[in-house]
Amino acid sequence: MSTIQETQTRHERRTLYIVVAAVVLVLVVVSLIAFRSGKTSREAEQKANQLVGELQAAGAQAPSQEAIVRLLGNDGGAVCADPNGALSRATLLAQLANGATGPGGRAVIANSRVVQGELLIIKVYCPEALNDFKDFVDSLKLESSGG
Repeated sequence: MSTIQETQTRHERRTLYIVVAAVVLVLVVVSLIAFRSGKTSREAEQKANQLVGELQAAGAQAPSQEAIVRLLGNDGGAVCADPNGALSRATLLAQLANGATGPGGRAVIANSRVVQGELLIIKVYCPEALNDFKDFVDSLKLESSGG
């Protein structure tokens, strides 16, 4: 077994340690700033309150305001990322099925209430996408009766 002779001077090692400590300190400060910016904002709380009101007016049981703020933030989260994109529409259509997989999977005529929540979220958080999404929902064959 051989021993490697240290070739760095004490000054070089100290400089390396100081640089590494400075980088770690900068990363800690950046992560603290990012964490604080992720906390709830007044705008997110206002939009969540508006959504709770819309859901209650529609006769639905609304989740808590805190849950809505955590899920949707102030920009609508995943719902408003691309509500009229092909993947979002395909996901919605997959949820309007009988639940079976493979050859047993069948489209069903779902109740129109199943899309009302998403329509209300889009109305509150990303109203610029509402008309296109309404057109898509209107093109679906949905049942309007029942509970």
